[in-house]
Amino acid sequence: MKHQVPVEKGKSYEIEIKTLGTSAEGVGRYKDFTVFVPYALPGEKVLAVIDEVKNTYARAHIKTILTKSPDRVEPTCAIYDQCGGCQLQHLDYMAQLKAKRQQVVDAVTRIGKQPDLFVEPTIGAATPWNYRNKMQFPIGRQKGQTIIGCFAQGSHEIIDTRDCHIQREGNNDVVNAVREIVTKLNIPVYNEDKHNGVLRHVVGRVGKNGDIMVVIVTAAKTLPREKEFVKMLRAKLPKVVSVQQNIQTYHNNVIMGRDTKLLWGKSTILDSIGRLNFHISPRSFFQVNTDQAEVLYNKALEYADLSGSETVIDAYCGTGTITLFLAQKARKVIGIEIVKPAILDAQKNARDNNVRNADFLVGDATIVMPRLYKQGVRADVVVVDPPRAGCTPTVLETFAQMKPERIVYVSCNPASLARDIAILDKLGYKAKKVQPVDMFPNTSHVESIALIVRSDT
Repeated sequence: MKHQVPVEKGKSYEIEIKTLGTSAEGVGRYKDFTVFVPYALPGEKVLAVIDEVKNTYARAHIKTILTKSPDRVEPTCAIYDQCGGCQLQHLDYMAQLKAKRQQVVDAVTRIGKQPDLFVEPTIGAATPWNYRNKMQFPIGRQKGQTIIGCFAQGSHEIIDTRDCHIQREGNNDVVNAVREIVTKLNIPVYNEDKHNGVLRHVVGRVGKNGDIMVVIVTAAKTLPREKEFVKMLRAKLPKVVSVQQNIQTYHNNVIMGRDTKLLWGKSTILDSIGRLNFHISPRSFFQVNTDQAEVLYNKALEYADLSGSETVIDAYCGTGTITLFLAQKARKVIGIEIVKPAILDAQKNARDNNVRNADFLVGDATIVMPRLYKQGVRADVVVVDPPRAGCTPTVLETFAQMKPERIVYVSCNPASLARDIAILDKLGYKAKKVQPVDMFPNTSHVESIALIVRSDT
């Protein structure tokens, strides 16, 4: 018998919201049928209008909140309901932390099949505002005006943004200065439908002491009126120390291309986590929340439980931030990263911080890890901070073959973390605890760190 969908597009239904989804949308049921309702909160009863109907679920928008959650607050941002940059400004911050923990609990229970795995309370930020040291916004035109800002949720419509409350103030200054200069100089803006124009994105980075890097991403190799642009930018932004052009000519959604040209100033800016300093180039990966990054890395160091005699492998090491933290207490640390510029940054960061017990290897961890194993390299502790997709089975199997005492797994995606915990469980490694850290307040994202130990120890 064919399954009967109990809702129709365009009609309204009373729905009680039970949980938050992975994108922070409210999740409820109508006659045992799942309905996703953005901006609705657990405990609320809403009258929702159905926008989209699929075989197993529907999407809707709130018409009326019939029963309001006590955790609902007024969003700080005036364009919150339009912009896709944040998803949780309407939820009290303490409730956000609980919701993010629940997201991790749900993942390790349902996907990881580890219902007894202890998930610690989420470590919150001292302030949930103005924390992002990196901004990357698309540039567009609307009604003859230059606009810069986040995309609207689920679309490529640019929402003009003048005061983003999760950005460091320096980045907001960059956005407003570039908008004014582009307008005055009449520099052509890229049209992603027609593939013409020049300016695609502006990237701002705020480093130590408020130093600012500005990167203009262009669809052409030359920036029209380049010298005037730089002069006006320097006049408007006294703290700018680096102005660069990144060239992205491909017709895709990748923000930055491979080639970067220094237009003025320094090639990098300096930032610090703990006592370590890091040179950051335009394409360098660096945690966007510097204060919470220190919390995360200290927790990684705690879980690694190093005595000074260990060899540690840091897979997916990026620019070596965690690697250098680990090197403070390990005998030797080996960092692996597929992006060559990141490895060059890591090597420079090691030299600048006088760290001599860290080696860095360029390559895919899926290839490098088995090669190291064949060469007789063994790790006492493995630290891994993979992309959102998690680790490949080959990498996890090689971890197990090396027989480290502990695996410290840093993750930006609870689902892939839970999946990899389940794989490692079958390979003889048991997850002991998971610590969520709120790196991205007011958004749906949560960072986690798991301690995983060898089952036979």
